Amino acid sequence: MKLKLYLFLAYSVVTSATAQIISPAVNAGFGVEADLRANVFPGSRFAFSDDWFIATAGSGTGVIDTSGAAAIVNGYTTNPASRMYSFIRPMKHPAYSVINNKLFLDAKFCRDYHGDDSTIFASGSNKNGMSPSNWSCPVSQGIPDKNDILDVFTHFRRDGVSVYDSLWFMGGISIENTNGNRYFDFEFYQTDLVYNRSSRTFSGYGAEAGHTSWLFDAAGNVTRAGDIIFTAEYSSSSLTFLGARIWINKNSLTATVPVNFEWGGLFDGENNASVYGYASIMPKSAGTFYTGLQSAVVQWAGSFALVRQNNNVVADYEQGQFMEFSVNFSKLGLDPGLYGNNPCANPFKKVLIKSRASTSFTSELKDFVLPFAMFAYPAVKAFANITYQCGVYYNTPLTVVNPMPNATYTWSTNNGVIIGTNTGTAIIAGAPGTYYVQQQLNTACPQYATDSVYLMFDTICRVLNADVLSFNAVHNNNTIALNWQVNNNQAASAYVLEVSTDGMKFNTFKVISPSQNLNDAVYNSNYELPAATAAKYFFRVKIIAKNGSEKISNVLAVPVFNKPEAVYSIYPNPAPAQNVWLQNYSGFSNEVADVTIYNMQGKKAGYEKITLQKGANQIKINSFVGKAPGVYIIKVKSKNMDVTLKVIIT
Repeated sequence: MKLKLYLFLAYSVVTSATAQIISPAVNAGFGVEADLRANVFPGSRFAFSDDWFIATAGSGTGVIDTSGAAAIVNGYTTNPASRMYSFIRPMKHPAYSVINNKLFLDAKFCRDYHGDDSTIFASGSNKNGMSPSNWSCPVSQGIPDKNDILDVFTHFRRDGVSVYDSLWFMGGISIENTNGNRYFDFEFYQTDLVYNRSSRTFSGYGAEAGHTSWLFDAAGNVTRAGDIIFTAEYSSSSLTFLGARIWINKNSLTATVPVNFEWGGLFDGENNASVYGYASIMPKSAGTFYTGLQSAVVQWAGSFALVRQNNNVVADYEQGQFMEFSVNFSKLGLDPGLYGNNPCANPFKKVLIKSRASTSFTSELKDFVLPFAMFAYPAVKAFANITYQCGVYYNTPLTVVNPMPNATYTWSTNNGVIIGTNTGTAIIAGAPGTYYVQQQLNTACPQYATDSVYLMFDTICRVLNADVLSFNAVHNNNTIALNWQVNNNQAASAYVLEVSTDGMKFNTFKVISPSQNLNDAVYNSNYELPAATAAKYFFRVKIIAKNGSEKISNVLAVPVFNKPEAVYSIYPNPAPAQNVWLQNYSGFSNEVADVTIYNMQGKKAGYEKITLQKGANQIKINSFVGKAPGVYIIKVKSKNMDVTLKVIIT
């Protein structure tokens, strides 16, 4: 539905801007000239500009990671079916890198599915203003050439080295048809939008008619960012229009005077009665907020070549086949630093790129590229190789297992001791306690994520329970089957089974009474996975004795989605001779393994056979009892694996 009251304003702004958007430009050091190559911008003044790929000598860089490109292109010949596949390539440089005096935030290249890909909209009434829950997607359907998306590009950067410099978005798209007008949308979601190709349905959309709406206070300040869409129109020769819209409650048009942008005068929901829809916006300051054009000549199609609609692989775009544009998010008022006081906040989570039948925002949708994530920076994960020690405490290294090269890491503790510096990706913990690490994406950014490590210490080695002889688990469909064996069973009053999704916070899910009159006993129990399944679960058994004391088993990690992998370790390490455990995350099958112990002189110091169950295991190694303190080598060999481990006996 259109609000006629603003039509004249919208028309006058668009008309005045049209003449300024069809020439090549360098924005934030990036060449917007409808050419994929860095360092080829026309004119000596801008000869060294960044771009999607680097294929010409110069100081400019490519932003897309091209590792594996040759293998993909070769695969199109050796495995023609691979031409139908979609794939994504990330940014070449780490997030928050400063390259050529510009701050790189994120970039993606995505190849759309070809053939019967199920990533198309059914013929009918699918529109931009609808909820994704109502979009219809067929198994297979022909698409007009002018609507068939081949590849897409996205990139965000700052026009300088600071998080406070202008935020720029660069977009690119190649479409099969090169003649006539083409229409497409780059839509940005605040939620984790997902498309299921099997059921051909969307999920993860927002709560307000399938989107997330922008919210404002009485003064017009943004209190919550919502979904954004850029709608573009290319004629047979150039970009003729690019509009910006945000998802709002229609009442905001009359109740709110935004601080960071102006209402552009257009509003479209699913129908005339819609409360929510996309409203057009314009910058507060004069001048255009975007540039763009299309390839003027036949040119290189990039490191991954180009797969056409007929599945032919070609090295070059035809004239007009690649379209490129840039948007100044800061000028448009969409820079998070302008409305949330956090310039490092992510402006959105997911990108959905789609084509339309005509210039009308409410025209029928045609093709789309699977939603993909941007700014999905990894949250910090802290790790200690040794989390439990007994008898003697050894200084313990703590590390960040997934460091981002340009992030800042700061460690702290309330009850432990940090030896030396408390910054960086690794520190030394000089005492048991809980240690926290804080992650900043940039020194000017607030906290992005935190993680913690809990180091345990027991002077007489009672926490890791010597009464648990073995502990294993197997994931099967929606169930994890647990099995453990104990001795001194008659001293127990209960076995408490606990589960965790992070290995730190455990919850009880079952309590089992001990079998009567048995000293050694084997127990079994099942854990039913919830509907929202985690990638990994952690289990432990708490033994409550008749005298009220408690003992806790080792923690057993069970991956749910990962395929079995023979990853073994010794726990704890260092360990007292009477308390050495072999543990693995997921074994391949039930099997018997030979365990041989060697001292550091290479002499055999012990041997035993152990039985491994399919799945995760924890088995006590008894051959160390009576061994002198020192460093030993353990070799574990079976039909399916051959592992060498080192252990320190205290």
